Amino acid sequence: MQSARDAPWLITVSELAEKLQLSERSIHGKRASGELPAPIRLGRSVRWRADEIRAWLEAGAPPQEKWEAMQQELRQASAGATMDP
Repeated sequence: MQSARDAPWLITVSELAEKLQLSERSIHGKRASGELPAPIRLGRSVRWRADEIRAWLEAGAPPQEKWEAMQQELRQASAGATMDP
């Protein structure tokens, strides 16, 4: 069993498909329709941050637009908390 420390930071389309129990084709379709968090592009490769996928699933797997708004709110809240005396 992998610990969180040993878990990969970035996961591939095939790894994401396996984790979500979907086909790679479904992952590509969901990505194109905005149903997944935005991936990271490394050249021609597409990867997702493993910790972001976990958090996204824990949040109920919202559409990408809603997920990004939720993340923005969290960043603003944490920035405000660090600025408070």
